Amino acid sequence: MTRAFVGLGTNLGDREAMLRSALEQLSAEPGVEVVGVSSFRDTAPVGFTEQPRFLNAAAAVETGLPARELLDRLLAIERRLGRTRGGPRFGPRTIDLDLLLYGDRQIREAGLEVPHPRLHERLFALEPLAELDAGLVVPGRGPLADLLVGLQSR
Repeated sequence: MTRAFVGLGTNLGDREAMLRSALEQLSAEPGVEVVGVSSFRDTAPVGFTEQPRFLNAAAAVETGLPARELLDRLLAIERRLGRTRGGPRFGPRTIDLDLLLYGDRQIREAGLEVPHPRLHERLFALEPLAELDAGLVVPGRGPLADLLVGLQSR
């Protein structure tokens, strides 16, 4: 089994209900056990800023699925919850599920990059991870605590 971490975000509709629905669907996936969920955080948009605020969280999961299959399941949940890929990059979305970490693996394949390529730049993703496991090390980037200090001191 591998411990993986999934980032969740939404900024359209009933944000809390959408996160809860995504977590329920993730829990129902065969081969995936949700073992921890961070608190929900209201955050400002990053990149494309002319949009509603986000509600973000992270989930720790235990899985026997390969990283690619886990990502495919995340994308299927997004589709079931009405996610479309039109519009501006980093724009509004009903739900966003990102595979942030997959054990201590570094993966670079077409359509799959783990750790998530912008994880080290995103407080809205790092803070929920720290809540779940303050001792995490982000492969190729170092201790989560150091990444947080670097971003918080900006």
